[in-house]
Amino acid sequence: MILYRIMLKYRHNYLFLGEIMNKFFKIYLELREKIENRQYRSNSLLPSENELAREYDVSRETIRKALLLLLENGYIHKIQGKGSIVLDVHRYRLPVTGLLSFKERRQFQDVEATTKVIVNEEVEAPDFLVRLGLVKRGEKLIYLVRQRIVDGEAVILDKDYIRKSAIGELPTDRVEESLYEYLENDLGIKISYGNKDFKIEPVSEEDSTYIDLNGHKHIAVLRSDVYTEGTDFLHYTESRHRVDKFHFSEFARRKSNRIN
Repeated sequence: MILYRIMLKYRHNYLFLGEIMNKFFKIYLELREKIENRQYRSNSLLPSENELAREYDVSRETIRKALLLLLENGYIHKIQGKGSIVLDVHRYRLPVTGLLSFKERRQFQDVEATTKVIVNEEVEAPDFLVRLGLVKRGEKLIYLVRQRIVDGEAVILDKDYIRKSAIGELPTDRVEESLYEYLENDLGIKISYGNKDFKIEPVSEEDSTYIDLNGHKHIAVLRSDVYTEGTDFLHYTESRHRVDKFHFSEFARRKSNRIN
C-alpha cells in the first residue's frame, strides 16, 4: 500500500520517485535485517523518528515511510505516544494456503529444526475418520506421530493417518526427513489438494507429554484432509502448535465488487 501511494503521488517525476523509494526502501531493509537478527529485540522500542532521521541523515518523512513498510509487513506495532514496538517475528509461520511439508516450511523460514518419530504403526481407521466419510470402518491406516523441535524447543506435534493401501509401510528414517518427499519422490504419489481447519483448543495430556508448553493452557491446531491428483483421499493430519511460536501468514488481495 505505501509503495503504491508513493508511486501514485510522484508518477510524473520518475527521477525524484526513484530517489525517494531508493532511500526509504533501503532503510526499511536495514531495519528489517536488524529486527530479524535480534539487534532490535521483540517487545523493545525502535529508536524514535528523530533519532533514526539523524542516524540515516534523511528527513522524518523518509523514516515514516520506512516505518510504515515495517508496520505493514508485521515487524512493528505503533502505539501513539510511545513509539514503534518490535514484534516477535521469530514465531514459526505457517501459510494458510498451499500444501507444504514441514521440511519445506523449515527451509522457507530458515529455522533450526529436527524431527523425532514417536509412533509409526498400523491401526484400524478411528471412528472420527469413518464419521467424516474419509475411510471405511476397519480400513488399515498407518498412524504416524512426530515431534518437531524448533530452535531447541519441542513446539509442534504432528499426527497423521495415512492410507496403508496407498503406501504400504513407512520407513521411519525417511519420514523423519520428510513425509511428502517420501510419498512423492519415492512412491510417485501426486499430492494435489487438501481442506484445512484451524482452531485454538485446550491442551491435551498428549500435548503436555510431547510439547514444551511453558505454562500455556491452549494449543493451535490445524487439521487437514489431503487428496491425490485423482481426487482420492490419501491422509489426514492434525498439527498441534504451541501458541506463542505459531501464526498463520497469507497474502490477501481485495477483489473488485464492481458490476459492469
